[in-house]
Amino acid sequence: MAKNFKNIAYLNHGNQRQKLAFYELNHYKILEKLKKYNPILTGTIPIEIDIAESDLDIICECKNHAEFLAYLQQEFSTFKNFKVHTTLQNNIAATIAEFKTEHFLVEIFGQDIPTTKQNAYRHMVVEHHILQKKGADFKQQIRELKVSGIKTEPAFAKLLGLKGDPYVALLELEEKD
Repeated sequence: MAKNFKNIAYLNHGNQRQKLAFYELNHYKILEKLKKYNPILTGTIPIEIDIAESDLDIICECKNHAEFLAYLQQEFSTFKNFKVHTTLQNNIAATIAEFKTEHFLVEIFGQDIPTTKQNAYRHMVVEHHILQKKGADFKQQIRELKVSGIKTEPAFAKLLGLKGDPYVALLELEEKD
């Protein structure tokens, strides 16, 4: 079943951690403040494979990194442990901010790529589809690998027997469905 990840209302009907994420995102108006950047919550919390250390990953589309960085400072610098920088990721400029809310570490990631075309979103959609097909035991195995220190995409690749770079291998699965 396809899920609309662009609207976080589904979190309010999810598990306890998803409900807490829904509350904090709304309480601090994080997505509302990022609205002009087409934000999407990605990562493990939306697809219920998060572990205690999992953060709230929010991807954004930004055309001007200097403007985006200044905006992030303006809106979020009062949060605990705030930091922001621009770097290259996969040879594409990326501006990344981090800060803490009461219960979560929040990471905001912006690139000049539409959010639904960014790798974080594409990986999450593929992973969600796999989880829907494979069921609860597979989901639990992913969580166990994550608790043992394996990152999400490598955990999927390991259980699925994918070869090569797990980040690339997962994206290759989106074309097969």
